[in-house]
Amino acid sequence: MSPERQRRLFLLASGLSTAGSFAGLTAKGWILMQGSGNALLLALHFAALALPSLVASGPAGVLTDRVGCRTVLIRAQWGLFAAASLAALAIPLLAGPAQMIALLLSTLLVGVASTYELTARNKYAALLVADPEGLAPYLASFSVVFNVGKMVGPPLGGWLVALTGPAGALMIDAATYLLPIAAVLWLLSPDQRQEQRSAPGSGASLATAWRSCGPALRHVVRFTALSCLLGFFHPGLAPLIASRILGPTPQALGLFTSVLACGSIGGGILLQRNSAWLCQRPGLLLGGCTLVTALAQLGMALAIPEILGRLAVPMALMMSFLIGAGTASLLAGVNLISQVGAPMAIRGRMAGLGQIAFLGGGGLSGLLAAGITGLLGLPACFALLGAGGLVLGILELIRRRGLRLGPTALRSA
Repeated sequence: MSPERQRRLFLLASGLSTAGSFAGLTAKGWILMQGSGNALLLALHFAALALPSLVASGPAGVLTDRVGCRTVLIRAQWGLFAAASLAALAIPLLAGPAQMIALLLSTLLVGVASTYELTARNKYAALLVADPEGLAPYLASFSVVFNVGKMVGPPLGGWLVALTGPAGALMIDAATYLLPIAAVLWLLSPDQRQEQRSAPGSGASLATAWRSCGPALRHVVRFTALSCLLGFFHPGLAPLIASRILGPTPQALGLFTSVLACGSIGGGILLQRNSAWLCQRPGLLLGGCTLVTALAQLGMALAIPEILGRLAVPMALMMSFLIGAGTASLLAGVNLISQVGAPMAIRGRMAGLGQIAFLGGGGLSGLLAAGITGLLGLPACFALLGAGGLVLGILELIRRRGLRLGPTALRSA
């Protein structure tokens, strides 16, 4: 199989797996929403998916750089299959609080396995690209494919919940993890001689990668964490937000998350087509994404029937599109910058640091937003966090808008 066909196959398998995964997450979110109606429980559900990155991303990066990305990738996919199967079995076998605990445990295990999978996948993707200049566009393609899966998955999950019950969505979620396993085991054959592994000892640690990556990449990771803390709570509160603006049905949740995904796809395509020069301008890329997301959150704060009447729903959906575009471009952007700008030997650990930033920050963001929502209401939550993101984005654009970094200068600027 030609290298080009191998790259396309890997993208396709990843996209199908993502669609099944979001179908499962939508189904679990719907069950938790119907069982409790508690915003904090929904935030805990997303936190269970995101926060494991704070603990597991470091070991995932170290293991990927030590034993090889292919080995870690296959093991992580088997872990995802097992974790998703737990949720599928919980629906017919358990009820009440026991079922909710099993669903949260399933999501927690998915979060741990996903940390290893994403870390290894970034480095594995580089082995499929012969031309170094083609790495940034190929990695950006994963953002597009991921968000296409994110758009297709929630409606699929919503309709399966409505037509066949949540067990159907969860069974599909588990089965789709077998596709990347089959592709990596039997169909893909990248040149693994390109991979550089770290030697055992202190040089293989996460701290060593943090020190050696350079001040520019360290700033990228820190800024991403702060930006996500202020603007990446919508995945955790998606069932609550959808219920407030569209209505309490699984189809409404599917529509809301699909609009977010459409915005993510648009942002991903824009980033893919401009990946080469945007990677060299981290201040412009990350600051601009933060600013777009913040303005959209402020728009969501105003999109309530008491203020806009019948225009509230179209306004909220438009702002949801922009939130999807801003957050997706931010997450893909930090991934591009950290992978293209880092040596092969530390790319696994740099992917781990990126996950700590955006998934850890996002998990904490969901808990923060849930607390504000419980105290002041959802519009106030959007207004407060949007205002914070607005200040952060403007400051980044002012201070680092003119920063220009070449592919190798990223490590020392």
